[in-house]
Amino acid sequence: MKKVKVIKVDVDKCNGCRACEMICSAFHSVPKYGSVGPERARIRVFSDPMRDIYVPVRAGEYTEAECNGRDLYTIEGKTYDECSFCRSSCPSRPLFKDPDSGLPLKCDMCEEDLEVETPMCVQWCLANALTYEERVVEDDEPQRPDEMEIGLEALVRKHGARKVLAAVNRLAG
Repeated sequence: MKKVKVIKVDVDKCNGCRACEMICSAFHSVPKYGSVGPERARIRVFSDPMRDIYVPVRAGEYTEAECNGRDLYTIEGKTYDECSFCRSSCPSRPLFKDPDSGLPLKCDMCEEDLEVETPMCVQWCLANALTYEERVVEDDEPQRPDEMEIGLEALVRKHGARKVLAAVNRLAG
């Protein structure tokens, strides 16, 4: 058995205020709360303000390849492509990548700070479009890599293992 943490999104309640983006970027800035930069947020609000539609999407797993599918979705008469609501960081778009390093970003549920019991985006969502829940499920999934492993893997693919190890040894020494 394992505990699964979930952020539920109620698109009908989202008003597009983007407070979730701001607090996420501030929480993950260095130093913490030292700056606000929505391009560093692990959540993005996709919008069609003319139709009053706002969809918060959290960063998911990194994928090395672009999707094969190019499905289209129609919501209230407006057509969106598959990428509009995709949670992946991938080679075909700059979303969910750190603007300085190009490394993929992934929502970590603010778990790096043990004092934070509920993800910051949920705490700051005044419209209650984001809600948090924990549930217990059977543990039959393989362990997924954490944010640091994903970043290191991307660096190794880009620069090679020897260069990355040399840099780590230089920094550690």
